[in-house]
Amino acid sequence: MFRVHIFATDQAAGAQAGDASLASLSAREARGRHNLSWLVQLHWGAILGQVAIIGAAQISTRIGIPLTAVGLIVAGEMVGNVALGAVAKRGRVTDGVIAAVMVIDAAVLTVLLDLTGGAANPFSTLYLVNVALAAVLLPRRWSLLLLAASLVGFGSLILHEHFAGAGHHVRTQLGRGELVQGVWVALAIASAFVVFFVNQVTYALAMRERELRDARARAEKREKLASLATLAAGAAHELSTPLSTIAIVAKELQRSLKDSVPPEVRDDLELVREQIGRCREILDRMSAHAGANMGEAFTTFGLNAWVDSALQGLAGRDAVRVDIDPCAEPLLIDGPPRALGETLRGLLKNAIQASPTGAPVTLRATAEEGRIRVSVVDRGRGIPPDVLARVGEPFFTTKAPGEGMGLGLFLTRALAEQLGGQFHLTSTPGVGTEATIGLPARQAEDRSME
Repeated sequence: MFRVHIFATDQAAGAQAGDASLASLSAREARGRHNLSWLVQLHWGAILGQVAIIGAAQISTRIGIPLTAVGLIVAGEMVGNVALGAVAKRGRVTDGVIAAVMVIDAAVLTVLLDLTGGAANPFSTLYLVNVALAAVLLPRRWSLLLLAASLVGFGSLILHEHFAGAGHHVRTQLGRGELVQGVWVALAIASAFVVFFVNQVTYALAMRERELRDARARAEKREKLASLATLAAGAAHELSTPLSTIAIVAKELQRSLKDSVPPEVRDDLELVREQIGRCREILDRMSAHAGANMGEAFTTFGLNAWVDSALQGLAGRDAVRVDIDPCAEPLLIDGPPRALGETLRGLLKNAIQASPTGAPVTLRATAEEGRIRVSVVDRGRGIPPDVLARVGEPFFTTKAPGEGMGLGLFLTRALAEQLGGQFHLTSTPGVGTEATIGLPARQAEDRSME
């Protein structure tokens, strides 16, 4: 006998590209259709409840309910609900449409109450349920409209009784005991509806809050990544000139040294040139990892191509040490191929460095429910829990100075999350470490359907 709906939880993180107003309009339309779908489901539940209550009242009470009129109203509700279901699938649904449907529901409730006892019907408390939920779920203007509609509906029941007499549509009145029972049943039903749907609203709000927190966390990571790219580009630009100058001067000094100069001086100059080359390599690596891949276009490529691109960058001996456990399913991945190849290659290099000399490293690929999981397992000493908690932070590394910058795993996680996936690192001290990238994937034959 009453209708209510639940607001759809807005997606906290939308697409970055495209027109903002069009994206907002699309989100509102999707939310409206979701809300109307909820309303349609609730209508069917309410219709079943009406039939059950009318049947129970007809069997267990002395009320002579006008079954023909009530049956026609229930049948009309069914037809209208089918039409609403069609609108929910294809139509444009706004808050105003939802409010209009709820006002019609209040009118239908008024007619049903008038036919089954009028203002004295205990189920008139369902007006309050509708009003309370509208106040929580609808904007103020629409909730006030529903409040006015409910007041007008209940007032019309009183006015009709004044002119037509109490119980004008039923043959007998309820006794005191039956009236108390009816009030108890109506209160129980109203309370159950309120508790259920308020809990649904609370859950939806909690989900929204969690999505907002996740969106803020992703935004912070993107800001860190952008700052890192800017830092790398600026460092490479500012330091390249003085490093080149130092390299040229060191080379000229080496050429101009006389034979009488002690060997230690020549060794020191050679060391200077080596360290300059090392600085250049670090800057190039920072620029490549942090900045070069950010603007790379997305393409569709196979899982085997991803694995091959990662292996191609390994030295000959290191590539031989990789034990590949392939996935039998022909899967496709959408993403930046070079960035993903370098990311997987970095995980393989980390595993090779962590494993004892000559020990194999396992590269395992599995598919599950439309996702691909690629894991790299080493045979190293593992990572203590306190260190594992910090792994992935920018510029945190357990490698010796000069061997790592602490950016690889941070960028790996950022890229995986950017593609709608996850990156996990698990480790058992004394056994080894497993790094896993999970990404959305699809079957190869799906490509022809696009």
